[in-house]
Amino acid sequence: MPIHNPRRRYLTLAASLAATLLAACTPKVTVNLGAGSDGSLAERVVLADDNPGNSKVAMIDVRGLIMDARRPGLVGSGSNPVDDLVARLDLAAKDTSIKAVVLRVNSPGGTVTGSDTMYHEVRHFAETTHKPVVACMGEVAASGGYYLSLAADHIIAQPTTVTASIGVIVPTMNFSEGLAKIGIVARNVVSGKNKDMAWPYSPMKDEQYQVLQTMVNDYYARFRGLVVARRPGLAASNLDEATDGRVVTGARAKELGLVDELGGIREAFAAAKSRAGVNSATLVKYAVGDYEPRTAYASSEPLATVWPGASSGDTNLLKLDLSGGPGALSAAAETSGFYFLWLPTLP
Repeated sequence: MPIHNPRRRYLTLAASLAATLLAACTPKVTVNLGAGSDGSLAERVVLADDNPGNSKVAMIDVRGLIMDARRPGLVGSGSNPVDDLVARLDLAAKDTSIKAVVLRVNSPGGTVTGSDTMYHEVRHFAETTHKPVVACMGEVAASGGYYLSLAADHIIAQPTTVTASIGVIVPTMNFSEGLAKIGIVARNVVSGKNKDMAWPYSPMKDEQYQVLQTMVNDYYARFRGLVVARRPGLAASNLDEATDGRVVTGARAKELGLVDELGGIREAFAAAKSRAGVNSATLVKYAVGDYEPRTAYASSEPLATVWPGASSGDTNLLKLDLSGGPGALSAAAETSGFYFLWLPTLP
């Protein structure tokens, strides 16, 4: 049915443009329709030494957008990354045969609070169980993904990992001038002058954006301070370069002192065993339901549907878990709006 309302037409066009831009910066999109189980977790062996004995190392994946909420999507209901992490940490904490944890991070970041919550949960696990944690960076461990990695006792990145992006962003859009051109003027009735900060349908007010800038500065100071505290090998001469928001390769991160070692899952497994004081062990994952990961690189739950261009190896540079809600743009409804997030440049 035709849309006769100009405002509705404008908003429909804006939503269509936003979806197009989102697709442009995401060359591969995986739709996770859920594992079809009750969400129970079962231990699965994904790698083992010869004669491993009773010692085990738990590998926990953190993939996609980090937030303390169900991740939005197109179909069904997505999982909460914080809940996913804590459930697996609890299993690793209670199992005396688990001697260490490998945290496999493949994430461009996410919300400020979600990233901070996950960081503190990992530190709580390490400090209460005295089991070492090794962060193993995958394709991307940027911004909030790097923030989370700072919780580990040892950080390993592949030479080609995209990491750093240490900083904060508050994405905003303003439609007021466009709406005015078609005769639509928005005016809010508010209780205070800053109640409608960054409201997209009213003209931008610099003094309101300065309030947001102050908050961004506070969050950034926290992130930068955490880098200084957790990376004592980072030279003061490298600090400004390392924390100015740029992304770097894993190889450059090693040169700067942002990571300890170059390698992948096997090197992380070896580092975890070394820190735990064991010579051989079994590497396990906590998989959803009866899903059997083929290798340590597999997800801990099945991917039900893959869109054209994606692969079963989950090689997205920016993986979107579209598992609940009317599209990725609905994320704003459940998240803070302040992000430790790397946003790839549009082609």
